[in-house]
Amino acid sequence: MEYILSPKAAGCVFCAYAKADEAAFSESHILVATEHAYVVLNRYPFAAAHLLVVPAQHEASLDDLSGVAADELFRLTRAAASCLKKAVSPGGLNIGINLGRAAGAGIAEHLHAHIVPRWDGDTNFMPVIADVRVMPQYLAATYRHLYPFFNAIPGRHAKAP
Repeated sequence: MEYILSPKAAGCVFCAYAKADEAAFSESHILVATEHAYVVLNRYPFAAAHLLVVPAQHEASLDDLSGVAADELFRLTRAAASCLKKAVSPGGLNIGINLGRAAGAGIAEHLHAHIVPRWDGDTNFMPVIADVRVMPQYLAATYRHLYPFFNAIPGRHAKAP
């Protein structure tokens, strides 16, 4: 909600990430980028190690993605889910795409897939009573932890953080 209600910079943040060079990957929390998609840590995560898989092509609808972009989005989603399972040993994963603001998309104009690791008992009273989420690790530490697992995915990577 913090992101949804906050003022936005001009342009699409996902398109800016897609154009980033490897020198900016660590600061932007980009784990791997291919020609048509990339994996980045969610800056406003629902759980620790919440990832976004984003096509480089700026589209709001799956129908409008090129076949190559759609294929790469789902190949990279599968590879990222596999890496995440090895890296954090979750009890399960939520994987989904929210198409449109009414469906919960915070950035509706550029579709993206969420991969959220889940553990038994990972929801507690804090979000229900206090509207607060507790994250056990800062994003930079999560990035450093995940980084070596994602080097096995072919694509562009940051220099070691």
